[in-house]
Amino acid sequence: MWPESAESPAPLRTGLTTGTCATACCVAAAQALFADQQATSVSVTLPKGKMVDLPIIEYQAIDAGMKTSTIKDAGDDPDATHGATLFVELRLSPEQGVRFHAAQGVGIVTRTGLLLDVGEPAINPVPRKMMTEHLEGFAQTYHYQGGFDVSVGVINGEQIAQKTMNPRLGILGGLSILGTTGIVRPFSCAAYIASIHQGIDVARANGLTHIAATTGNASEDAIKSYYQLDDMALIEMGDFVGAVLKHIKKVEQANSTQLKKLSICGGFGKISKLAQHHMDLNSRASSIDLGALAKLAASLGACAELQERMKNANTSVEALSFAMSDGLPLADAICQQALDFARQYIPAHIALEVWAIDRKGQFVGKALDADNSKRGES
Repeated sequence: MWPESAESPAPLRTGLTTGTCATACCVAAAQALFADQQATSVSVTLPKGKMVDLPIIEYQAIDAGMKTSTIKDAGDDPDATHGATLFVELRLSPEQGVRFHAAQGVGIVTRTGLLLDVGEPAINPVPRKMMTEHLEGFAQTYHYQGGFDVSVGVINGEQIAQKTMNPRLGILGGLSILGTTGIVRPFSCAAYIASIHQGIDVARANGLTHIAATTGNASEDAIKSYYQLDDMALIEMGDFVGAVLKHIKKVEQANSTQLKKLSICGGFGKISKLAQHHMDLNSRASSIDLGALAKLAASLGACAELQERMKNANTSVEALSFAMSDGLPLADAICQQALDFARQYIPAHIALEVWAIDRKGQFVGKALDADNSKRGES
């Protein structure tokens, strides 16, 4: 039987991404090579400047380098990689620069439409940047003129990857090394939704009339830059768009009206789920409907051949690229569908808009209320 839950709600534990784990292993290996130190824990600086400590469970000398390992702790998130052993083999090289390789348990990209080129190890850009910056710091401190070869692996990663979307996405041979903030935030509901509600309440209480709800860092950066919004106006909703829509409907009806404008901004795939009337945008709860994208493209003039290519695309971003190559405003149309659905929850006095970005954080589509200029357009 499950144990009784606490009567008082407790905050969910955050965890650390595989990218953060790999960076910690790089730091430990570099310390061992340059300073002859084999620490039991090391500090890593996350993309937004926060420092975290991670345990190091193994050091092993290898040819021209050092192998180090750590255990992935995903906090209270039901992550497939929670508890996995992640390792890095760091080798010094006379060739300058940092090169990344897939060791045992890390996959290789075999299909287009992802963040990385075909043939690349599945180590995403932010983890690469984290590892590079930390290694370059060691090189500068110890006046090292050479470069680094970084091989990242996960024990039993190929088996663990079968529990993820990697095989369907064409990442073969193992897991992806992921992360944009370095932190895993649990998506189980109560604590995260409470933080969304608090963000909206604080913004209203401080007299803000325009808020932006975003699905992640890239969308937050894009909409913040576009409108020069204060941080207090930014609501990090993650996948819980329903929490935003329902709470705004509740507070704006129950209390004196305060908000004049809501911007919703997210990756194209996430916005396409909202367009399909999904309120939880996480892959555990909703899937991208490539058939629906192809059908919408048909209404915009897509030929049968293009529709078929979109249906068989690897990702929603790849399907979008096919449509854009034909000059079809698919992203705008998706944003409009998402806006039409969201409008059912957002009171009429609030100007509503929906923005979609690509994986580089660039706007690819938008939909605005027809009378935004009269209702809070900034």
